Amino acid sequence: MLADRLSEVTQAVTDPAVMAGYEEDFTGRWRGRASAVVRPGSAREVAEVLRICAAEGVAVVPQGGNTGLVGGGVPQGGEVVLSLRRLTALGPVDRAAQQVTAGAGVVLADLQRHARAAGLDFGVDLAARDSATIGGMIATNAGGERVLRYGSTKANVVGVEAVLADGSIVSRLDGLPKDNTGFDLPFAASEGTLGVITAARLRLVPLLAHRATALLGLPSAEAALTALERLRALDSLEAAEFFLPEGLALVRRHTGLPSPTREEHAFYVLVECAAPRDPSDALYEALADVDAPETVVAGDAADRHRLWTYREAHAEAIRAATGAAGGVSHKLDVGVPLAALPGFLADVPRLAGDAVPYLFGHLAEANVHVNLLGGAADPSEAVLARVAELGGTISAEHGVGRAKAAHLHLTRTPAEIAALRAVKAALDPSGLLNPGVIFP
Repeated sequence: MLADRLSEVTQAVTDPAVMAGYEEDFTGRWRGRASAVVRPGSAREVAEVLRICAAEGVAVVPQGGNTGLVGGGVPQGGEVVLSLRRLTALGPVDRAAQQVTAGAGVVLADLQRHARAAGLDFGVDLAARDSATIGGMIATNAGGERVLRYGSTKANVVGVEAVLADGSIVSRLDGLPKDNTGFDLPFAASEGTLGVITAARLRLVPLLAHRATALLGLPSAEAALTALERLRALDSLEAAEFFLPEGLALVRRHTGLPSPTREEHAFYVLVECAAPRDPSDALYEALADVDAPETVVAGDAADRHRLWTYREAHAEAIRAATGAAGGVSHKLDVGVPLAALPGFLADVPRLAGDAVPYLFGHLAEANVHVNLLGGAADPSEAVLARVAELGGTISAEHGVGRAKAAHLHLTRTPAEIAALRAVKAALDPSGLLNPGVIFP
């Protein structure tokens, strides 16, 4: 039996009660059945698993922290789920090169602690930091809250180690800042369709100990873009997030927090600056040039945490509201040109039909997390079509997964899709790695 062969080379689970946690994603919307769950502890064990599965003709679904929202890390039916959570090795921090090597199963929060203990930091941060793994973040090219300053995950990766579909291992963990011996293999944003990432060499950034955080209550999305334009003059600007009053009310009900402002506003922008020295004066000076009816500045670390909770608790509050109502939540992670953001936000309620929209996201990248609760019909196609009309992307940071595979043509040309398929066919000719993900 396949499970017996797999158990000879690594940890293999076939108990349905244990496998259940690997067969359903964070949203509860995407689930399937696995023939087995394997938990390798090294790249060599990953290679053995893939060799066995290739010989048996059994598909494999790589899985990191299982925090994805597009069905890219759960089985459809009968695949082997390959969990990378045991690959948790963290190498010593190279302070001179500002780099570190991390296993694919390292949780983001652990990487942050490891780097910060050495006086450095990892440039990517996101709300799922306590469960998202480095391998999954690279495979989906996760963005998060600091793309404005440091770019997405791909921009913070120097090299990767990965196992191909036939079990061969490719490794580029030397960390050389200049190496033009051929093009990089495209594992970032590949969502486990080209190879299984087992480790990565990561670029670190200076640890900026001083932060200043403010929440702006604004009359419109247009006013938010004007504020962003003026705040971009700050060298220390690290984050610019947004949410709307409907989402704020939901978060307050979920967390019990009081209102962050005296009055309700049509648009909220959370900004944060970070620098080696206190950036508060520079932020105050910039805010004086912003026409905001109300501004709340964090006075200490507790205030800063509270202000961030209004933004970061959105996903959990929406999940709780969906569960309480016994309904469905359609989650769309999209991006539009910055100038088109106000119009798109105004369009969504009309496109949502009888579903209730909750909108929040990353202002500087015009990356909108569209959450549509309830409703008799799924309005996703209408929303994604509007994104395409505006020249945007159907996936800004969560990946295509299975959820959006049928919509890939909206924002990718036939020639681009053909090129992507050609790379897939070259590295995984039998189509055994994450079938149904990215490509329908």
